[in-house]
Parts: sequence; C-alpha cells; structure tokens
Amino acid sequence: MTSGAGPQRPAVRPAVRPATGADLGALQALARRTIDTCYRGFLGDEAVDWFIGSGASDAHVKSHLEQGGVHCLTEDGRIIGLSVLDGPTVDLMMIDPDHHRRGLGRLLLRHAEETLLARYPDIRLETFPGNTSAKSFYEACGWVLGGRIEGGEGPAKLEYTKSRAGAPRDAGAGT
Repeated sequence: MTSGAGPQRPAVRPAVRPATGADLGALQALARRTIDTCYRGFLGDEAVDWFIGSGASDAHVKSHLEQGGVHCLTEDGRIIGLSVLDGPTVDLMMIDPDHHRRGLGRLLLRHAEETLLARYPDIRLETFPGNTSAKSFYEACGWVLGGRIEGGEGPAKLEYTKSRAGAPRDAGAGT
C-alpha cells in the first residue's frame, strides 16, 4: 500500500567533513544549545549563562574555524555535531542534544582519533570533573585518565590521553 506522497528518499548516513566559513552560524548555534542543555548540571546556571551570554562560546568556535581543524558531523544535510582539533588535542566535541545516545559521538570521536593519531603518537582531551557522562564515554572509548588540571582559566578539568599503541589496559585485548 502506498501513501500517494511520492517516493521517499533514503536517509543519508551521518558523515564527518571539514567545516567551512558557511558553517559558522550553525556551529555556534549547536555549541550554545549543547552548553545550555548539557552543562548546567555540573557548571551551574551562572557559569553557563555567562559563557553563552558573553559571546565566549561563539568566539571559541569562530577562532578555531578560522585556524582550521573544525569538523562537522552531518546527517541529511544538517550539522548535528562538531569537533575542534588543535595540535594533538581534541579541543571540543559536541553532539546536538536531540541526537544523543545514537552512536554519533563514537563516530565523531573515532574520526578525531584517526586524524590526530596519524600525526601524533599521543593525543589528549579535557573534560570537566562533573561531566560524568563524558567521563564514562571517553573511558568506554579507551581513553585513559591522566589527571586533574587546576589553575588555568575557568573551572578545573580532567585530562584524558590515548596513544597509537593503545592504552596500557588494552594490551593484549582481542587475542
């Protein structure tokens, strides 16, 4: 039985591509929405409102886009995720809150890892100590907690690392 609405086009699989200047507005909106939705529980309303309201979030995305290293995760022509790669660091990684729990974070993180590990023997990322879902996610993806970073701008962070050789606890896995 057909609905008479015409043929449906198949869904386009999620894909990662380099960001362009034309993506700036969508990337900034995605970052603001993700911070607003996901960061309040561990950073608090005041910090989130300041970061978004001050323009710091938009400026961060814009400066990295101008330097290169920003990638978009797209699905059906829409940007649903972003990553910022800066030297050996995954500086920022976000998935639109409406698209969480679909394996898209793993797809985007795998792209970042492959890109960086092709250039550097050891790579790193940071997350906030209170961001329990991010910590669990990174650990499930084989990242190793390196320690707590204090004294910089803003709240404390945790550093995670990964190397070409794999985390020590993964040695012999799959044999």
